[in-house]
Amino acid sequence: MSKQPSTPGAGPTWPGLELTPTWPDDPVKVGDFWLDGRVVTRPSGVAWAAHGDGLLHPTRQEETDPDHKVILVQLSEGAAADKAARDRFAGLVNQLHIDVVLARGGHEQDQGRLGRRFRNEDDDPVDPDEDHPLAPWVALAYAGDDGLVRLADDLLAQVDLLDLPHLGRPAGPDFRLHWIDRNRPGTNRIWPLPWPGRYDRAGWVTILVSWLLMLLMAAIAVIIAILVFRNAPPQAPPPQAGQTASPGGTGSATATLSPSPGGTPTATSSPSPSPGDTPSGGGTPTPPSRL
Repeated sequence: MSKQPSTPGAGPTWPGLELTPTWPDDPVKVGDFWLDGRVVTRPSGVAWAAHGDGLLHPTRQEETDPDHKVILVQLSEGAAADKAARDRFAGLVNQLHIDVVLARGGHEQDQGRLGRRFRNEDDDPVDPDEDHPLAPWVALAYAGDDGLVRLADDLLAQVDLLDLPHLGRPAGPDFRLHWIDRNRPGTNRIWPLPWPGRYDRAGWVTILVSWLLMLLMAAIAVIIAILVFRNAPPQAPPPQAGQTASPGGTGSATATLSPSPGGTPTATSSPSPSPGDTPSGGGTPTPPSRL
């Protein structure tokens, strides 16, 4: 009988183990394991308490038990980008007992004595920045004590070399790794939540349905725009300079000069008759006076 898939934030309890909450930069999931909290934080990487997702991997045809409690150790951004740090981490993992290493993954972690524990993640959601390889990680099977926490701290300490004693008499500047300040978590896969209540990766059906919905909404918006603007009344052009629109038709104003009592001519305007207008009073229209 298959078990129900586990969910983030609803993992097993960790009695006797001091956990701190995950940070905003921490991934939700690494490989096949949901992260429950931090247990070790060093410049070379982070160790989390984690549990299996309970899902069947489509490529390996292998299911990760949700009851599997692990201490997951992953290199930081700076250590994962350094070839020497990756090699030190891989060599330390290959020296561990095979029963301790439940799974491993990341860049250049499929070689050595425990290369059989490597889990391929090529069919998992991909990070947008594909130029940076996935950060190396290893999942250590938790046996109920804090011995694995000390082991995880020792692994990371041998990668960043900060706890090594001085050899000989100190002279000159201290040795400092060039990536020691880049201590953010390394590159991981992005696990979207495609639907409420679901915690597996989005399939092609979900992506196809989302695209069809987007096209449908765009078509409805175009149709609504056509229906709204097709019956709009036509707009008359604005009158040109020197012309005014008459109520009964099109008329123009003619400016004339007439003498004023003071002897100074003033300009007056009289509308010129339009073709459809008739003069009032029964007389003939007088021509405009001239100065």
